[in-house]
Amino acid sequence: MKPVVAGLDGSRESLAAAHWAAREALRRGLPLRLVHAWEGLPDDGAESNLPEVRVPQYRARRVLRSAVDQLNERYPQLYIAAEQVREQPGPALLAEAQHAELLVIGSQGLSGVGGFVSGSVATATVAHVERPVVLVRAGDAAEDEHLPDNSRQPSLHTPYRDVAVAVGGPCDEVMEFAFHAAELRRAPLRAIRAWHVPLTRHVPDAAERARVRGEAERELAALLEPWHEKYPTVSVMENLHEGRPAHVLVRAAGGAGLLVVGNRRRRATVGSHTGPVAHTLIHHVGCPVALVPHE
Repeated sequence: MKPVVAGLDGSRESLAAAHWAAREALRRGLPLRLVHAWEGLPDDGAESNLPEVRVPQYRARRVLRSAVDQLNERYPQLYIAAEQVREQPGPALLAEAQHAELLVIGSQGLSGVGGFVSGSVATATVAHVERPVVLVRAGDAAEDEHLPDNSRQPSLHTPYRDVAVAVGGPCDEVMEFAFHAAELRRAPLRAIRAWHVPLTRHVPDAAERARVRGEAERELAALLEPWHEKYPTVSVMENLHEGRPAHVLVRAAGGAGLLVVGNRRRRATVGSHTGPVAHTLIHHVGCPVALVPHE
């Protein structure tokens, strides 16, 4: 069985990601693997007595040990493997993802200066990884995946929040991940599709807008039809919103427990980067975001 892999770097974001990954591993019946990558680890068991070397090494080891202790106490039924690797975080995460069901890392959005998803390492990881990646914010808790109780208080005993999925065009990888996530949670699936009238020299009238919206409705229904048959127990809500996809999804994802979006890799002249929709969601959506790679 391929594990759910979580990357740790000592930040609050990465610890929240590890807890989310633990819950997801339990839902999927998979083991959890924690990885902490740091080039400063001793090579082949060699130790240095210099304080400027020993102290960072101790802190690095404590990152992983502390996370394992927390997760073992919180999720005693979960099999957890942990490893420190002497490598740069970016290549280490990409290597781990090759053998993972999915990769989970911390996301800082617009704030902060540390963590996996605040610089070129995270950007390259998300852009190049061949497996689904889930980005989790600091402070994310198990209760946040559930609806509040009757007194509007966080609860672990209420139904799961909706799983939202961005539906652009035909993409089996994205739809499979979203429907499976909803099925695991016994949660409704919110299928979101953005539409807009193409720019022309004249202002579109009501009839033209109605025609474009009608086409979008028919396209969404056709894209969802085979997935209704494959996942008959998943309740699906079709949501159409007028506007550009990036802006629509940020608004429409409000209240969801998980947002699933396709991550179409675009090869730039130098390096690689994510598409504009995925880039906007990484920075502006508060719930965990699953980026599912596709061409």
